[in-house]
Amino acid sequence: MRSTPTISATEMRGINRSAILDIIRRKGPIARSDIVETLQVSLMTVIRIVDELIAEDMVKDSGVKEWTGGRRRPLLEFNSQGHVIIGVDLNESRIYGAVADLAGNIYTEITVPHHTSGSESYELLVQTIDGLLAYAKTTGKNILGIGVGALGITYYDEGVVHWAPTIEWRDFPLKENLHKRFNLPIILDNDVNLAALGETWFGVGQNCSNLVLVIIGSGIGAGIIIDGGIYRGSHLTAGEIGFLLPDRTFLGSKRDGFGALESQASGAIIAEKARKVLADRGSTENLEEISAEYVFDAYRNNEEWAKPIIEDSIGFYSQMLATLAVCFDPDVIILSGGVSKSADLLIEPILKNIEGVIPICPKILVSTLGHRATIMGAIIETLYNTSDFYSVRKLS
Repeated sequence: MRSTPTISATEMRGINRSAILDIIRRKGPIARSDIVETLQVSLMTVIRIVDELIAEDMVKDSGVKEWTGGRRRPLLEFNSQGHVIIGVDLNESRIYGAVADLAGNIYTEITVPHHTSGSESYELLVQTIDGLLAYAKTTGKNILGIGVGALGITYYDEGVVHWAPTIEWRDFPLKENLHKRFNLPIILDNDVNLAALGETWFGVGQNCSNLVLVIIGSGIGAGIIIDGGIYRGSHLTAGEIGFLLPDRTFLGSKRDGFGALESQASGAIIAEKARKVLADRGSTENLEEISAEYVFDAYRNNEEWAKPIIEDSIGFYSQMLATLAVCFDPDVIILSGGVSKSADLLIEPILKNIEGVIPICPKILVSTLGHRATIMGAIIETLYNTSDFYSVRKLS
């Protein structure tokens, strides 16, 4: 018989710290006694942890006191501007990085074109962080850590990028290498997971405990939030929806790079299909410059050649979102990535396709954070995991 998992004293302390900080962040200014009442923990525990958080500049006296007829009680608030975090989003086309405070206010940001692979990708990433770190030091604020969102299958606990085919990384120990290089706390996670977390805290998912963020670009991936926390799965591959099977003909076809769904409906594939169609039509356009956005614009303008491509893609997206809705029953599904720029052509026909086919049609929204979503998630994950916090979770 398996033994029942137990939580150690250290883990329990981390849970208490995380919970107390989160309460102050969301409900401050707040009194210590109100934290006790909300969390049902002892006053001594709250006093001890709050004192630690004040010493770390995570929490401060708001300057306001509450009076209920007895002693005036000093109220606490989250010190959102006491620290900065360096966040970096690494993908195959660019590296986007920013220095931001804990409220998500961006102090500086940089975008670096990225069309390399292997060790060159790592060196470019390091150069980007070097530049951001130099700026962060000029703010005079404490640098809490560096959060990196990496593409591909990323082992969060080990800090390893297991497989990122577009930059040819296989079992690359990115967290260890960056820690040795910068001697700062490093958080490494899948870029889409962080983007989903960012939408939960700062974007259109702020009032949602359960959501799925779907990014459709050169590939297709999802970040899944359940009860306010990232769901990674037993093997840390939850959300790799690019590997969903469009139909039974894909059974038995092994894939080591892009998945079956990505091979039919990613932004890159939409552009590739368009190039073939236009070449067959004898087009004199520069076909190499054709993008998915170009194809959607052609569809919007009722160009006949674009209709089968886009309508086929809408069918694949309808299957994909119906599957996510049935499996996770989220409050909302958020669309992001390059293809989401054409959401005006997608959402209505998708909902029409799946209405009555599944028990409940999901609410479908477009990301408000866009390319900054991963950085926003990196802020939260770094905040809650570089101060001996137990997990990144919101309290309901």
